[in-house]
Amino acid sequence: MSTGSVFLVMVGGQIETAEFPEFDDIYCRYCFTYGPDWVITSGLEEGMSQMTKKSSDERQQFVWNFPIDVSFKSTNPSGWPQLIVHCYGLDFNGREVARGYGVCHVPITPGRHKRRLPMFVPESSSLLQKFTSWILGRRPEYVDPRVVSQGEGREVTRVRSQGHVIVSFNVVTKDMKKLGYDVLPADISNTSLPDTVGVPVAAPSS
Repeated sequence: MSTGSVFLVMVGGQIETAEFPEFDDIYCRYCFTYGPDWVITSGLEEGMSQMTKKSSDERQQFVWNFPIDVSFKSTNPSGWPQLIVHCYGLDFNGREVARGYGVCHVPITPGRHKRRLPMFVPESSSLLQKFTSWILGRRPEYVDPRVVSQGEGREVTRVRSQGHVIVSFNVVTKDMKKLGYDVLPADISNTSLPDTVGVPVAAPSS
């Protein structure tokens, strides 16, 4: 890629909180998935948070405030990055089990954004498999969590909603306008500032 034909997308933020009312002691992992024309130039593509307990107040939230910091470069917006969050906890036998998977696109517009990711878990396809997994302590989970960002094959997977995660993003883009991509919201990109902006105002006479 030549520097004149790429744009940059810098993503900061954090995985803030989660709600899983039925569980305690949960940690989360995250990873990014993106198209073949995208390359990570700095930062981490994946990470894992600390284990935390839910708060003792009425909200009963899991608080991580786990930082995200990554930069991408690309030649076109196809395959725009997606963030995948997958959470894990311990069952009554102390075995690690998946508590939820969630996914969202990195916001396209620059600025600060907050997203609420509905979480879900895969379910056994039959009562026999469900009973067997309960006996053996092997709950259904994805071998590769990146599958949740893909549409292909998802229609044959049975899932159940379970909790949600709050993620905040700080997005900065560079050189997208030069390549013909206008990602500013309409109310910002079409705003015309008055001529008096930037002109010093004379102090009132006494």
